[in-house]
Amino acid sequence: MPLASPDRLSLIRLLPTRSAALTTIETLALGSIGGVMFWWTELPGGLISGAMIAVAVAAIAGRPLALPPVLSHIVLMTLGISLGSMVSPQMLRNMADYPITIAVLALATFGATFGSSFYLQRMHGWDRASALLAGSPGALSQIIMLATEKNADVPGIAVVQTLRVIILTAALPLLLSLMGLAPHAHLTLRTPPATPLSLAILAVAAIAVSLVLRWLKFPASWMFGAMLASGVLHGSGWIEGGLPLWGYALALIGIGTLIGTRFARISGRTLAAHVLAAIGSFAVAIAISAVFVTAIVLTTDARLSDLIVAFSPGAMDAMLALALTLHIDPVFVGAHHLARFVFVSIATPGIVHLFGSDDDEIDD
Repeated sequence: MPLASPDRLSLIRLLPTRSAALTTIETLALGSIGGVMFWWTELPGGLISGAMIAVAVAAIAGRPLALPPVLSHIVLMTLGISLGSMVSPQMLRNMADYPITIAVLALATFGATFGSSFYLQRMHGWDRASALLAGSPGALSQIIMLATEKNADVPGIAVVQTLRVIILTAALPLLLSLMGLAPHAHLTLRTPPATPLSLAILAVAAIAVSLVLRWLKFPASWMFGAMLASGVLHGSGWIEGGLPLWGYALALIGIGTLIGTRFARISGRTLAAHVLAAIGSFAVAIAISAVFVTAIVLTTDARLSDLIVAFSPGAMDAMLALALTLHIDPVFVGAHHLARFVFVSIATPGIVHLFGSDDDEIDD
């Protein structure tokens, strides 16, 4: 029997196994069903939250759900292209006011981190290092690596961080809708569909810029690269229109599905052991962030809906997806979440080093 050629063996290695393919199909099917059900019931942000909740529940129940990296990158780039197509000259002019709100965001992040940490230590007996890492909003990959180095409670930190994203993604659309700050659940496009040629140009530009940002080790490179490419092409007038309605819907379902798969790495027992700590620390972080949002609303012309999503201590991809579906300024939200990511990535190791020791116990 002739041996397979090296090229054929390389191709076989690139193809997904039958098990991986079935896992991907199951994950996408659950996300699609959940997203469509929530959209059909006219829940705000239903495509995202429905897909996320359906996949998260199945993952907690023990299903090994996941999306392959290539598909995850496509989902993130699709989201980025949609966000970039919303960029307007007025949004760019508003960037002059960002330094003030970003400075306040840094204070809010610092306050939420220490407030959540204090709660976890006082109410749940966490050690200082684990509590500080769990209270740091965003930059989950860096937080988990640092937690591993410090021998902190990695499972507990993962539950607190992940559950915070899930709660925010599901609750924010409902909150903004009840406050009259977000549109109803009807799926509408903010820009007309682009021509096939324009979509092809957008795809090529998105891939190229994303690869450059990835080479530069830029955070969330696939999403921000596509958003930057799309924003420049639309802002310059070279491209008009965005994704068709079906592509827009798939992007929202895809990002919800991707968020939901985070629970596949957390067992039901671990979740149950830390769920109260996660909910309590989340409430503390939101209360502290709300104080800073209120201060900005009273002293600047920034829109409340933009501030709520920009200051919410959730993941960048999830919050930008909400900005897309809730018709919120994506440049404002993206700039602030990127600033928070940089702040957390740089400041957290120093904060844990200075304040993470349990040598000096907290007075009872």
